[in-house]
Amino acid sequence: MELLAPAGNMEKLITAVHFGADAVYFSGKRYGLRAFAGNFDDNEIVEAMKYLHERGKKGYITLNIVAKDEDFAGLDEYLDLLQKAGVDAIIVSDVGLIHYIHKKAPSLDIHISTQANVTNSEAIKFYAEMGAKRIVLAREMSLGEIKKMHDEVGDRIELEAFVHGAMCISYSGRCLLSNYLTGRESNRGACVQACRWKYYIREVNRKDEYEMQEDERGTYIMNSKDMNMIQHLKEMKDAGICSLKIEGRMKSAYYVGTVVNAYRMALNNNLTASEELVSELEKTSHRQYTTGFYLGANDKEYLEDSMPVQSHEFVAVVVDKSDDGVIFEQRNRFVKGETLEILSVDKNLLNKPFFVDEMTDEKGESIEDVKGVQQRVFIKTTLPLQVGDILRRRCEK
Repeated sequence: MELLAPAGNMEKLITAVHFGADAVYFSGKRYGLRAFAGNFDDNEIVEAMKYLHERGKKGYITLNIVAKDEDFAGLDEYLDLLQKAGVDAIIVSDVGLIHYIHKKAPSLDIHISTQANVTNSEAIKFYAEMGAKRIVLAREMSLGEIKKMHDEVGDRIELEAFVHGAMCISYSGRCLLSNYLTGRESNRGACVQACRWKYYIREVNRKDEYEMQEDERGTYIMNSKDMNMIQHLKEMKDAGICSLKIEGRMKSAYYVGTVVNAYRMALNNNLTASEELVSELEKTSHRQYTTGFYLGANDKEYLEDSMPVQSHEFVAVVVDKSDDGVIFEQRNRFVKGETLEILSVDKNLLNKPFFVDEMTDEKGESIEDVKGVQQRVFIKTTLPLQVGDILRRRCEK
C-alpha cells in the first residue's frame, strides 16, 4: 500500500520523504481546503515536483474547494502549470471542477476527495466513468463496507482511505459552522475549526442553569478524537485499500516525521506495528485516539472532551554531517549536558539516547546553550545520523 503524507510547506514535504512517504499531497495558493497551511506558490510547486520525482516519489495537488463560478477564472493557466510541473494527480470534490479539468487537462489524473462523500459502489462507478483514477473514501465507512465496494468495482478504480490524524465532526468535512460563526468559509479553505471550541448547553428558560457542566478544560461537545489505525493495516489492505492517507497539512514537521516514520516501519514489518511503534504515536500532538467507523465503532467513541496532548517535543533536526559529527538546526532550546532522544529512519537508532556533548557554533566557538531561533550547532558524534533525523525530549508534565 502507498503511504501518503501531508505537506503544508517544503520543509514538511522534505521531512515526509525522508521518513518514508511514497507520496505527498499539498496545495498551491489557490483552490485548496487549507488556506492557512503555508502552501506552495507556483515556483514552489515546480520545485517540489522536481524534488519528489528525483527520489521516485509522487505528488498530488489539492483542488478540493466547493467551487463558485468566479473560481474558474485563471483555472486554465493553473492547470497548465500543474501539467508542466508533472503533478501526478489532483484531488477534487466538485463535479463541475472534475468535468472541467477532465476536458481541459486530460493528462492530469483525478483523485476524488473525501469531500465528495463517496459511500457506495454506484458513486464509485459514476466517478470512474467521469475519468477519475482514485476515490478518497468518506471517513464514515467501515472496513466491511469498503471490502464489499471493492469486490463490486474491482480494479477499475483505486481506493484511498485515511489511516491517521484529525477527523471532522461533520460528514466527511462538509461543515458550515465556521461560516456561520465567523464568516470564514470552511469549504473554501478558511475553516477556523470552530468544532474545537468550548461550548455549553442551556435550556432556554433556565438562564442561569446549565444541563451540561464544564470542567477545568471546558466542554468540547463537538470535538472528535484522532484516527489511529496503525494496528489494523492488514485489515485495511484486505479491504482493498491501496493508499493510506495521513491527515495533517496544518501540523508541524515533527508531527509529519514521527507519524510517517511509525507507519513506514509498520508497513515494512509485514504490516505489523510493534508496541514501540504504537507508543511512537503518543510522542507528537494528538487527541485521544480512535479507529473511527472502520471497526463499527459508534459516534460516542468518536468524541472526546480534552485538548491535544503529546509526550515529546521537537528539539533539533540534522541539516548536515561530516566524518566526526553532525550539524543540528535548533527548534527548541537545549543545553550542553542534556540527554535527548533520537527520531530516525534507522530502526537501530530510533529512540536511542543522544548525549549533548561539546558544541560549537557556525564560527567554531564553543557554546553551552542553544537558544537562538533555528541556530545551527556542530556536535561530535559517532552515531550514523542522517540529514533529516530529529532530536526530541520528553515534555515536562
